[in-house]
Amino acid sequence: MPETIQFHLLWPEFLVAGLAFLVFTVDFVLPSSRSNWLAGLAATGLAVIALVAIPGLWSVDEQMFGGLLQIDRYAVLLKLLFLGLGVIVILSSAEFVQKNLTHPGEFFALIVLSVLGTMLLCSSSELLTAYISLELLSFTLYVLASYARSNPKSNEAGVKYILLGAFSSALLLFGISLIYGTVGDTRFIEISEVLQQQGLNVRLLLGLTFLLAGVGFKLSAVPFHMWAPDVYEGAPLPVTAHIASLSKVAAFALVIRLCGEGLLPIADRWRISIGILAALTMVLGNILAIVQTNIKRMLAYSSIGQVGYVLMGIAAFSALAVNGMLFHLIGYALTNLTAFLVITTVYNRTSDENISGFTGLADRAPFLALALSVSFFSLAGMPFFAGFTTKFYLFTAVANEGLLWLVAIAAAASLVSLYYYLMVIKIMYLGSSSGEERMSIPPVIKGTIVALLVGVITIGVYPGPLVELIETATNPIAMSLNRLP
Repeated sequence: MPETIQFHLLWPEFLVAGLAFLVFTVDFVLPSSRSNWLAGLAATGLAVIALVAIPGLWSVDEQMFGGLLQIDRYAVLLKLLFLGLGVIVILSSAEFVQKNLTHPGEFFALIVLSVLGTMLLCSSSELLTAYISLELLSFTLYVLASYARSNPKSNEAGVKYILLGAFSSALLLFGISLIYGTVGDTRFIEISEVLQQQGLNVRLLLGLTFLLAGVGFKLSAVPFHMWAPDVYEGAPLPVTAHIASLSKVAAFALVIRLCGEGLLPIADRWRISIGILAALTMVLGNILAIVQTNIKRMLAYSSIGQVGYVLMGIAAFSALAVNGMLFHLIGYALTNLTAFLVITTVYNRTSDENISGFTGLADRAPFLALALSVSFFSLAGMPFFAGFTTKFYLFTAVANEGLLWLVAIAAAASLVSLYYYLMVIKIMYLGSSSGEERMSIPPVIKGTIVALLVGVITIGVYPGPLVELIETATNPIAMSLNRLP
C-alpha cells in the first residue's frame, strides 16, 4: 500500500508560508504609515504558530516523503526557537523600517519566509532537501541585505553576498553530486550505512570536502568568512542581526543532523580537520575584531569567533558536545539579538553605527547602556550570564573528548574578545556625551529588551530546565553515537 502522507505534521510550515503571503496582501490595503501594523501582524502570526501548532508535535517521531524530512523532538525544539527568534527580529526592526526603509510589507514577508527556510532546514534528513531549504533561507537574505536601495553599502553588500553565495551553492551541489555518484543515495541514513560498510574512498572524500566548503561559507568559518564583515556592515541593522543569529543557528542545526545521522562512521577522519578549522576561526575572528571602528564589523568578526566555539563541538561530537552546541547556540542567539536591538535603537536616534557614536551612552540612555554591557559580558563569557554557562558546558564536553589544546585556544580567544567588548563599555560609561539629550525608548522596544535580558540572565544562573529540554530533543542523535563500535 502507498505511504500515507501525514500533512498535519507540516502544518507549522504551511501556516508560516500562508502568513508571509498574508503580510504581502495586507500591505496593499493599509495606509502609508503601515510599518508598525505589518510588524505586529507578522510577529503575532509567528507567535501564535509557535504556541498553537508546534507543541502538539513534541511526541512525534516520523519520517516523511521516504526519509526526506524528519519530524522529531530535535526539529520541533529548533522550530520553536526559530519562530521565537523571528518574532524578536520583527519587533526589533519595526521602528528601523519605518524610519529608514520603504516597502515594509515585502520586508516583513521576506523575514517570515526566511523563518520558513530555517524550519525546513532543521527537519531535512536528505542532502537535496537540505540544499533547497538552505537556498530558500539564503535567497531571502540576499534580498534583505540589499534592501536599503538608496545606500551604496547596502547595494554592495547584496552584490557580494549573492555572488559569493552562488559560488558556495555551486560547491555544495558539486559535493552532493559526488556523494550521490558514490553512494547512490542522498539520504543521511543511507550515506551512513554505505560509509559503515565500505569506508571512505577518494571520490567520497572529495565530495565531502566540497560539501564542507559550501557549508563553511554559510557559517562564515575561516577561510570562508570573507563575505561576513562587508555584508554585516552594509546590510540594514535588523538584517545584520538576522544573519548573525537565526541563520547561523539554522546552518548548525543542519550540520549537527548531518554529522549525527550521516557522517558518524567516519568521525575519526574529520575530527582533526574540523578542530583545526575551529581554532583558525576562533583566533582570526577575535583578533580582527579588535581593530574595527564600525560596531557592525566588530560584531561580524565576533560572530566568526562564536562559530569557532561551536565548531569545537563538531570536532568533539559526543552526546554531551551536541547538547553543548545547541545550548551555546540558544544562549548566543538571545545575547546577540539583545546587542543588535540596542544598537538598532541607538542608530534610529543618531544615524551613527561607528563605535565612537556610543560615547557617553550611559548618560543619554542608561538602560540601553546597561543592556548592551550585559550582552557584551555574556558574549565574552563572563559569569552570571548565558555566555559563561553555555561556554563552560561546551568547553567541558570538548575537554572530555581529549581536545584540551582546542579548549585552551578557545579560552584564550574568549579573553581576547573581552578586550574589545570592554573598549565599547568604557566609552559608554567614561566618555563624554557632549550635552546630548536623553533618548526616549518605545515601550515595545524596552519590553523586548527586558525579555531578552531576563532570558540571558536566566540561562546564566538557572540553566537546568533548558538543558533538560535539549537533552530530550537530542536523544536520537545520542542513541546513534552509542551504537558506534
